[in-house]
Amino acid sequence: MPIYTIAEYEVRASGIEKVRRAIEEFVPFIQFNEPGTRLYVAWQSKDKPTRFVHFFIFADESAHKAHASSAAVKRFEAAYRPELVSEGVTFTDYELVGGKGI
Repeated sequence: MPIYTIAEYEVRASGIEKVRRAIEEFVPFIQFNEPGTRLYVAWQSKDKPTRFVHFFIFADESAHKAHASSAAVKRFEAAYRPELVSEGVTFTDYELVGGKGI
């Protein structure tokens, strides 16, 4: 069963470019190395550019675990964590109720 997750966090203004660069490196890695990650997108708020949201769809729990334990995730965490303005990232899992193109 697919897993739908949203991750939300906010960084200091001084860390915006560092986090954007880390995302730009991280997403292509996922695209080419994680076949169980069906979708991974990252957004930056237009109204508050320090806020980021990531949306993932994993094929199943094993794909989720493979992603979470990857060296690429550890590198990405090392880039954004020092820039966070809060305690951490808020991860929320969802069940699909309906949609188009998913």
